Amino acid sequence: MEPIVIMGVAGCGKSSLGAVVAQATGLPLVEGDDHHSASNREKMQSGVPLTDADRDGWLTTLCEQLRAHPLGVVMTCSALKRAYRTGLRQAAPAIRFVFMDIDREQAQSRVAARAHAHIFPSTLVDSQFATLESPVGESGVLRVDARAALTQLQAEVTAWVNHKEYT
Repeated sequence: MEPIVIMGVAGCGKSSLGAVVAQATGLPLVEGDDHHSASNREKMQSGVPLTDADRDGWLTTLCEQLRAHPLGVVMTCSALKRAYRTGLRQAAPAIRFVFMDIDREQAQSRVAARAHAHIFPSTLVDSQFATLESPVGESGVLRVDARAALTQLQAEVTAWVNHKEYT
């Protein structure tokens, strides 16, 4: 099966959807946030947005993770810029991206609600939207409404990845 990246801004539900898609497909789950460097974690916890240079080592590690799972993997990764997705595609040419589309207010609310349990503060949500280059229209991308019920999202993604023809 092709690798699947669950992507989008902070608060869209990448981790939740990634977990249920991994379970439904039987693929291993790689949580992108687990692979940030200590300095990246410190910056985010301090409310400092990551730069392309900060993300470079992280994305290299995620590419290594993709190569380490040749039979498929579900990965959560913001993949905000087209250049980041291009790098991931080079590591795994058959990769598919599930873009969890959400509006700024909903993302802000979700991130604020989990502030006690997550490295990412709500003050960084605006920087995520400023960085986001929508993948809609790119090959191998499914856009989903991040506000939909998790069971609906899982069914939609699973049906899409099981369908061999996609755009």
